Amino acid sequence: MSRPHVAALVEDTWHRQLERGLRRRGWENRIIGHVGYGSPSLIRVFGRVLLGRARDEGGDSDEPDPTYGGMRSPFLRDRGWRAFVTAPAMGVPVSVRVDGRTFHARSDRSGHIDATFRDHGLEPGWHRVTISAQGAKDIEAEVVVVGPEVTSGLVSDIDDTVITTTLPRMMIAAWNTFVKHEGARRVVPGMAPMYRELLAEHPGAPIVYVSTGAWNTAPTLNRFLRSHGYPVGPLLLTDWGPTNTGWFRSGQEHKRASLDRLAKDFPNIRWFLVGDDGQHDPKIYQDFAEARPELVDAIAIRQLTPTEQVLSHGLPVSNEELQPRNTRPPREVPVYYAPDGYGLLEILRGAGKVGVASQT
Repeated sequence: MSRPHVAALVEDTWHRQLERGLRRRGWENRIIGHVGYGSPSLIRVFGRVLLGRARDEGGDSDEPDPTYGGMRSPFLRDRGWRAFVTAPAMGVPVSVRVDGRTFHARSDRSGHIDATFRDHGLEPGWHRVTISAQGAKDIEAEVVVVGPEVTSGLVSDIDDTVITTTLPRMMIAAWNTFVKHEGARRVVPGMAPMYRELLAEHPGAPIVYVSTGAWNTAPTLNRFLRSHGYPVGPLLLTDWGPTNTGWFRSGQEHKRASLDRLAKDFPNIRWFLVGDDGQHDPKIYQDFAEARPELVDAIAIRQLTPTEQVLSHGLPVSNEELQPRNTRPPREVPVYYAPDGYGLLEILRGAGKVGVASQT
């Protein structure tokens, strides 16, 4: 194995010193649970172990947990920067109780838990698993198990597909992520109704949200999605900060790896892929469709306005328009374009992707 990048070494050293100092001051492990997914053969559990101030046994249970943001919790709907002021607990052993069985895992260098367990014994549907760690209060995390009879699913990007963020222009991204109140984020019109109708066509079909955003934003994203009527599903996000190979991780590679993992975990599901044309979604989805056409039902692309395109990558046209023509073979998978969810839904109805069953 190659030597880790200097950025990762510096970050790990800082985190170890920070953790040592905070534990001396009495800070303890805190666990954050995220929505996971599974099939009859495996489940994938997500969570994170962070450090937070110790709470008195007789203290007020309504007092905000300081795990995220030090003094305040992001669950108080505060400015976004507080979600990034965290102290990860590195290499902490955790136990996951699943339907009477106990599995073991360990948090990674950023405190994240991404653990896959087999022989879980769970029936298809929604379940809760319990995550434990020494010195931490047990928490429950949701896991959706997809039945073997399900053959359809939906993958959705988040930024500029369901939420208008004007990412990833650096200054605007920093303002939206660290300063802007989460209630000021704008929903993309019609996407939630489109998702609900698509899933109504296929009972039991999962929805998975894949984004280049950091796991720190998961509580905010979940609140936003639920409050605007989006179907509940797992978030596949990324770590924040340096990696073992560089100063920043590749968002494109994260999305490609996430699609490949979904294809491996659900080989019997044909996916409906939804993204936007502000960055690289059309190319990522098309590459995946060309490599595994049997696993892709269709691709839907939300077209950004010229203003959104400029804010996204500096030009008033999509990146797809800048690609050389006739360099790809004919598409085997249909691709649909519209400026919002209502337009896409109308096109999908005309194409027979959404039928009478979801309109009644």
